[in-house]
Amino acid sequence: MRIAYARVSTVDQSLNLQTDALEKRGYDELFKDHGVSGVAASRPGLEQAFRTLKAGDTLVVWRLDRLARSMYELADFLHTFKQRGIAFESICDGMDTSTAFGECMYMVAGAFAHLERCILIERTREGMAAAKARGAKFGRKRVLNGEEFREARFLIHSGMSVANVAEHLGIGRSTLYRYLQAA
Repeated sequence: MRIAYARVSTVDQSLNLQTDALEKRGYDELFKDHGVSGVAASRPGLEQAFRTLKAGDTLVVWRLDRLARSMYELADFLHTFKQRGIAFESICDGMDTSTAFGECMYMVAGAFAHLERCILIERTREGMAAAKARGAKFGRKRVLNGEEFREARFLIHSGMSVANVAEHLGIGRSTLYRYLQAA
C-alpha cells in the first residue's frame, strides 16, 4: 500500500498543494494534520499513518519538512521505516528509499543528522563554558539555605518527625532526607 501524509502548521494554510501532488503520485490512503506544527508532541494524522503502515508499504510525503523538522528526526524516522520494511518517498526532494539512489540519500541524511547533533552538543558545551566563565550557575537552586537546614536539624533533634519538619519548611520529605544524608 501507498500511504500519503500531508501537514500544514496553521489553520490558515491550505493542504491543497500537497494533496494535489500526492494525488498525482498516487496513494491508497491519505492522512492529514491541519494546523499542527511539525514540532508538536502529538501529530494525530502522522500517528495514524504510522499505525497503518506495514512491511512492504510506502509512506509518501510532498516534502521532507512535512514529516520531520530536523535531519536528526528525519534520520530517526527513516531508520524506523527501514527496520519495519517500509519504503519512504518525498516527491519534491526526490527521495525514494525503494531505489538504490534513494537508499544512498537515506545514508547521507543519516550522516547529516549525526553531524547536526554533534554540532549542537558542541555549541551547547561551549555556551555553557562561556556562561560559567562569566559567573553563571547551573543546576537546581538549593531548596534550603544554611539557616533553614540548621533549623531543620534542630527541630529533628528536638523530637519533631522528619515529615512534620519537611511540611513546616514547605519541602518534600525525600528532599530533607537528602540534605540530612549529605550533612
